[in-house]
Amino acid sequence: QVRLVESGGGLVQAGGSLRLSCAASGSIFSANAMRWYRQTPGKQRELVAAISSGGSTNYADSVKGRFTISRDNANKNTVYLQMSSLKPEDTAVYYCNADVRRSSPGVTYSYWGQGTQVTVSS
Repeated sequence: QVRLVESGGGLVQAGGSLRLSCAASGSIFSANAMRWYRQTPGKQRELVAAISSGGSTNYADSVKGRFTISRDNANKNTVYLQMSSLKPEDTAVYYCNADVRRSSPGVTYSYWGQGTQVTVSS
């Protein structure tokens, strides 16, 4: 069993900062790419940021220069999303996603966290 647990969401004023964390635990051989998505009611879930096992990153245009994704140096199964200069349009439920291999050799599966609410007030 693999579990992703997000934390760090909350209410913040526009221009403020928040740091989201996502820890993957359980039967994990390796966590490959890890990602943050977000979703608002009535809209599709959108990719916010991604980081590969090697540390390569990419971002949605809407968050470039404001958000930074990173992995914990000591525990590569933990990913962070540092969000700065937050805007009301960043309000959403943020979900962590990870591609996990549970054994070697083995198949890679995609796992999701339960989501954490981020609300940015104007």
